Amino acid sequence: MTPTPDQSIPAPPLQPLLSDAVIALRAPTQVWSGADGDLGGRAIDGVYHGDVRYIRALSASCGESPIEWISVAPDGPSRVVFGGLLRGVDDPTPDPKVRLLRERVVTDGAVAETWTVQSRLADPLRAVLSVRVEPEFASLHDVKSGLAVAEPHEITVSDAAARATSGRRTLDLRATGATVTESDGAVVAEWTVEVAAGGSAEVSFTVDMADPSMVVRGASGPWRGTAARREPTSQPRLDRWLDTALGDLDALRLVTVDGDDGGADPGEHGDRGGDEFFAAGAPWFFTLFGRDSLWAARLALSVDAGIAASTLRVLARMQGTQDDPATAQEPGKMLHELRASALEMPNEGIVLPPQYYGSVDSTPLWVCLLADAWRAGMPADEVVALLPALRGALRWILEHGDSDGDGFLDYIDRTGRGLANQGWKDSGDSIQWRDGRLAQGPIALCEVQGYAYEAALAGADLLDEFGNDDEGVLAPGALREWAATLRRRFRESYWVTTPEGRYPAVALDRDKRPVDTLTSNVGHLLGTGILDAAEEREVADLLLGPLMSSGFGVRTMSTGAAGYWPLSYHGGSVWTHDTAIIARGLHRAGLDDHAHAVADGLLAAAEGFGYRVPELHSGDSAAESSVPTPYPAACRPQAWSAAAAVTCREILG
Repeated sequence: MTPTPDQSIPAPPLQPLLSDAVIALRAPTQVWSGADGDLGGRAIDGVYHGDVRYIRALSASCGESPIEWISVAPDGPSRVVFGGLLRGVDDPTPDPKVRLLRERVVTDGAVAETWTVQSRLADPLRAVLSVRVEPEFASLHDVKSGLAVAEPHEITVSDAAARATSGRRTLDLRATGATVTESDGAVVAEWTVEVAAGGSAEVSFTVDMADPSMVVRGASGPWRGTAARREPTSQPRLDRWLDTALGDLDALRLVTVDGDDGGADPGEHGDRGGDEFFAAGAPWFFTLFGRDSLWAARLALSVDAGIAASTLRVLARMQGTQDDPATAQEPGKMLHELRASALEMPNEGIVLPPQYYGSVDSTPLWVCLLADAWRAGMPADEVVALLPALRGALRWILEHGDSDGDGFLDYIDRTGRGLANQGWKDSGDSIQWRDGRLAQGPIALCEVQGYAYEAALAGADLLDEFGNDDEGVLAPGALREWAATLRRRFRESYWVTTPEGRYPAVALDRDKRPVDTLTSNVGHLLGTGILDAAEEREVADLLLGPLMSSGFGVRTMSTGAAGYWPLSYHGGSVWTHDTAIIARGLHRAGLDDHAHAVADGLLAAAEGFGYRVPELHSGDSAAESSVPTPYPAACRPQAWSAAAAVTCREILG
């Protein structure tokens, strides 16, 4: 029935849009606001710590004047200054003479704001400033699904402070010199300021948050990777991108709480409590993701090999030890995702346990990063300490990663509640035939075979260097023979020819048929060695052609596929890290002209996004738009998107 004009239709729950919001962060804490600094006007707005939105709304006001906000100035990832005018207490001349500067600084578990009233008036002025804070304690995952509901909490007020408590979680507001009250479930702090003629006055407050159930915390101390910000290139745009990206990577550093990773005995691989890794990204993924953290460390290896080594250790301590379908754990398998509690995705039927192993590529990528870190100077004793984890990972690749015995690594969700797709394109519709039909699992992704080939050879090199006469399937010679067989069988099974050209299929389906869509996945094969030189050039030419290259990066899916849509999450958009991996592979393959062209496209995208490149953007062509079109729900900053700047500097710098 068509509603009449006076009838209202309830809006369905929707994921919040992020593209025009202002963020300040220091993982695992983040603040999302509007350009005025106030919180509450957008679905994403709030103060978050870990997987909880502690504050839903926070607003500033002046009793004597409206605040007319005119500027927002981010200063690195963790500080932003908002500027406004107080024309209600100004004189009648045209130039504004009274303004309010609102500085916000985010640290691990805390947010501080300092408000400064500046006056050029000839007379003193008096004003009453106030901040209203509305606690919420809603689940981050419910915020993402558009179903956020405030959790029960209590508020107590004392002197110039207030505390909100929800279970074991606490929120403390301290407002020095203010009168603090509770009003309709909100905390209100009010200051009376006296500003001398031509002078200024300042007030401030802090918010501290604590949650003893959290499994991660912010890294302490400076990050060695920021030293690269002092090494300019000859390209100012590249320098600006790198400066922003390194700041974001610094702010995304985490460690597990107390160095306890909740898996195998920490002593098994060497106890390194406090080992850092990159959180996947804001706002939804302030935690350890095997694939994301490994790729971010790998792309940023040239600025800090140390965080690659520590990421390897953290994952080694949580390496799978048993076959458990509920967690997708298998012996030797590396973690996909770490949370404090189970992750439920409303309306999707997905429930992931706190430690979830549903990733087909984390394990070979772990081996590849170990080899890269060793070659980049990782101390020998640290490599030796990880040999048990290396052997376990190689055994998983050889013995467990192939669920159906066809010789290729594959995946299938064995519970019906996990991720249906377990490569980096993990949305439910990401693996499609060229005509738009969804592929049925078990699915053997093309790029995972490339990772496995590279991992087997890298593992053989590591065991040659550090092993102790490994035998059987782990003998270096046996590993190299397995890799050679995989390479031959890949060439026989994956290559397809369509009207778009000749290229490796995105995957084999359950019937061992090559899924014939042209996708960016094939770009991850470059530089792994699974393709020969002629095949690499063939793939490179297709990726740089009009079907795949948007001019702002490589599309995830060809425009010639039935499922293509420029704003599809994995079916036509451009992912920064994906394109950076392709550029890196082209560079490793010696196809430097292609690599430069791909990196130039990413640099153009970076400029269009103010040098903080989001998780993904639209696949619209640069020939049709002078700036990239946002994917409005894209995360930012994202660790592997930020690390892409390092890779592009290596290619372009």
